[in-house]
Amino acid sequence: MKKTVLVPIASGIEEIEAVTIIDVLRRAGAEVVVASVSDLQIVASRGVTLVADKRIADCARLTFDLIALPGGMPGAEHLRDSADLALLLHRQHKDGRLYAAICASPAVVLQYHGLLEGRQATGHPAFAEQLTGSTRASIESRVVVDKNCITSLGPGTAMEFALKLVEILYGPAKAKEVAAPMLVKE
Repeated sequence: MKKTVLVPIASGIEEIEAVTIIDVLRRAGAEVVVASVSDLQIVASRGVTLVADKRIADCARLTFDLIALPGGMPGAEHLRDSADLALLLHRQHKDGRLYAAICASPAVVLQYHGLLEGRQATGHPAFAEQLTGSTRASIESRVVVDKNCITSLGPGTAMEFALKLVEILYGPAKAKEVAAPMLVKE
């Protein structure tokens, strides 16, 4: 069964994280929608230009199996400030569907919108202090899965994070199948 995934992007997002999430999930067979919170064409944190499939407002009435947020600054702040994305994330949370974030986005987006309540999470060490109280998992944890929320550290863990998303959506065998031709070791 084909899974649907929303990957929101914004100017200033971390391109390694965005492209890795999109690429790995598409290799697994997911239908990945890349949606910008502003213009269709954005410039990521290191100057790479990315083009979205659509605007986030066009996704407002759609349902996704997973919403996966890349991090990077100031991209995470732009994601946080999108009312349309906030509504989608809150609906995803309320309905018990999967949502995920990496790098700055666990703290800057998910924590900000109250989507980490009662869940452990990790994120980039520069944002660790924003993951407060019982929410904060060990900052050394590369990927943290707690109920329907998946978080990860940053660019260096993007492949591991994306493969964990594949594993959760499709199972461990599919994650291994996708990892093998990319020469990713477990």
